[in-house]
Amino acid sequence: MDETGEETPMIAFRTNGSSPESYNESEITLSLESVKRRLRTYARWSPVEEGVTLAWDNLSIYATTKSKGRISHKRIINGVTGAVKAGSLVAIMGSSGAGKSTLMSALAHRTLGNMLIEGTILINGRQIGNYMKFLSGFMHQEDIFVPYLTVREHMNIMANLKLDRRTSAKDKRQLINNVLGQLGLIKCIDSRIGGIDQDKALSGGEKKRLAFATELLTDPPILFCDEPTTGLDSYSAQKLVTMMNRMAAAGKTILCTIHQPSSDIFAMFSQLILVADGRIAFMGSNYSALEFFERMGYVCPSSYSPADFYIKTLAMTPGYEDNSRQTIKRICDQFAVSDYAKEVEIVVQYELHMGKAVVPNKFELRQDFQPIRWPVKIFWLTQRWFLELLRNPSLEIMKLFQRLFIGLIVGFCYLGTDALTQNGVQSIEGVIFMFVSENTFNPMYSVLAHFPSYLPLFLREYKSGLYHPFTYYLSRILSLLPGFILEPVVFVLSAYWISGLRPTGYIFAVTSFVIILTMNVSSACGIMFSNAFESVPTALAYLVPFDYVHMITSGVFIRLSTLPKLLSWVKYLSWLMYSTEALNILQWNGVTNITCENQPQGVPCIRNGTEILERYSFSENNLPTDIFGMIILLFGFYILGYFFLWRKVRHY
Repeated sequence: MDETGEETPMIAFRTNGSSPESYNESEITLSLESVKRRLRTYARWSPVEEGVTLAWDNLSIYATTKSKGRISHKRIINGVTGAVKAGSLVAIMGSSGAGKSTLMSALAHRTLGNMLIEGTILINGRQIGNYMKFLSGFMHQEDIFVPYLTVREHMNIMANLKLDRRTSAKDKRQLINNVLGQLGLIKCIDSRIGGIDQDKALSGGEKKRLAFATELLTDPPILFCDEPTTGLDSYSAQKLVTMMNRMAAAGKTILCTIHQPSSDIFAMFSQLILVADGRIAFMGSNYSALEFFERMGYVCPSSYSPADFYIKTLAMTPGYEDNSRQTIKRICDQFAVSDYAKEVEIVVQYELHMGKAVVPNKFELRQDFQPIRWPVKIFWLTQRWFLELLRNPSLEIMKLFQRLFIGLIVGFCYLGTDALTQNGVQSIEGVIFMFVSENTFNPMYSVLAHFPSYLPLFLREYKSGLYHPFTYYLSRILSLLPGFILEPVVFVLSAYWISGLRPTGYIFAVTSFVIILTMNVSSACGIMFSNAFESVPTALAYLVPFDYVHMITSGVFIRLSTLPKLLSWVKYLSWLMYSTEALNILQWNGVTNITCENQPQGVPCIRNGTEILERYSFSENNLPTDIFGMIILLFGFYILGYFFLWRKVRHY
């Protein structure tokens, strides 16, 4: 029992490190409320301790589209007014395309960048703003996770990102175990969320409950849930809504868009908002809804689910769209002048009055709350991506084996090469070309999908206020760096010594460094292109001609001094040229004893390394310049990649 005499949900777990789903006398029992009280000592929601009331007045939402330079607006929500009091569990219902998800997203301040909002939305009399990301929780219809994490790892990372940095590790563990216990996820706490190992993947219902558990970590006073029961069986759906009902009874404000709920689930909602064709068809209690529709001449049969009846009545019937619009307009118009609408209007006017009466200062939501510092956020995000790389063999382990295999093929193809012969010169140039090209094109194309694949997850977490785009971008780069170093090293180790290159430790070390730089610059270029365009195929379409230009100006296929002045500047942006020149300098600088034995008469004979370098317009003194040039391109591509990601975020 808590202070109010109500029963508090409990969960027991072991303190000796054993499995949390089995219990004995050595276990201790902790209430979720006791953990929450400790967390609130760090984050006091002073203006909303008694719950929040959400109100909106004359709210219209438009979707903006741009075609041929002209901007057009399509109205989705049409001048609606409403209010939801603290402690309410609200069902937002309507047929597909009615605008219920758009309405809820606007109320949660989580609309897309192409949405234009007019009207007023208030929380406890205050205009909503970016603070909603801290005040509210938002459970999306689609569950997006990093699939190779376990439930425990996901919740631990989320707890460390969301909670006050002074919260102890013990309190975090207790909170995680209590939340998971209430939602029946303790039994799968060490199972992976999803991925190739389907035996360890969560079911759709378990993922839905995990998404809900993630939002409960911060104990937000208001929750928005988009289709929370979709994909759940009847028992799991009822259990989830029952928990929401208890939370609403404890003072939380919960809004849910819901589709075809069972009669038992529908009866748990204290308030109903029916949306039809962008308007409010009804707002009030379930009983009042039946009464209102009966007065309008629409009687729900006793054997019929009220939820199905409302949706059917307000749906657009194919082939009878005009009649359906007339029916919807009549119902919405009648509700607008009904006593039910007047009751809502009183609440809205009160909230508007309260908003004018309060001092217009900053809405301080989390007094004395100290979020974790950005280097710590980078640590937890990087750890998450590391775990994905380690557990997904297609991302890293297979790449290392591929580099080893290709390196051995290259090495054995040039096995026995004597670099001090005319044929050996050609072979060494072939090896250099393979070293550069293999560490340019494959890495560049392989990273194109890294950022787009997790863009939805990034946007969702960014809008929830978990981190800045730069924090996310840097963590992704840091997680990829070990692979960007290991892969070229494995390739050089497997090919260098058996392909006839100069067998000295210094040249091998510098060659490895140059190849590492080559792969990193190539990958940075691929990351830049992946963030610059909306899809991987589009990025690929622009990247291919970009690569051809750089390959031509690498110095292998054309003497650089013969390039037209119009295009000669391109070579300074080509890391392939820098890498090729650097490797040629390392292999031929100081070589003076190339033989001309068995050379056919009339064929020019190259006698030293200087002649080879001059043949490609390379200079022996350019090694530091080449390395410095690649480093500049590396940071330039990364900076542009972040700029394009930031620009992309602005449109969402």
